Amino acid sequence: MSIQFKALPTEAVRALQRGGPDAYGHTPERRISDGDGVPCRHCMKNVAAGEGYLILAYRPFPELQPYAETGPIFLHADECECAAEADALPEMLEGSDYIVRGYGKDDRIVYGSGAVIPTDGIAARAETLFERDDIAYIHVRSARNNCYQCRIERA
Repeated sequence: MSIQFKALPTEAVRALQRGGPDAYGHTPERRISDGDGVPCRHCMKNVAAGEGYLILAYRPFPELQPYAETGPIFLHADECECAAEADALPEMLEGSDYIVRGYGKDDRIVYGSGAVIPTDGIAARAETLFERDDIAYIHVRSARNNCYQCRIERA
């Protein structure tokens, strides 16, 4: 089975980069990166030292519901190119491990699907989860802070 790592959609990112409201209705905060641990969820690369970035609340779900987690993410402050959908691990995933968790077609967590997985095992874990009919898509989240990193879908 083939998988695809998916970045945030460009249209939504451009609105945020232009000062549009985040998931809480606030204007994203602007900061300057020190080059350490600031992964952009659009180009899926780390924001380099000295570059501007945004901190904002993001909810990677289409509707409010009990499982629709909202949390902080980073984006380049200036326009960046959207990462191509690919089966290769995104450059920004440089931590030692991540939470990999499956969601159903109803956008709810599929219980028993979540686990902390070493970074080099994320793709294999996703392929295993996609063998299940009840998994519609997968989130990769920070194992330390539960921050949303990216989505994985079947290719």
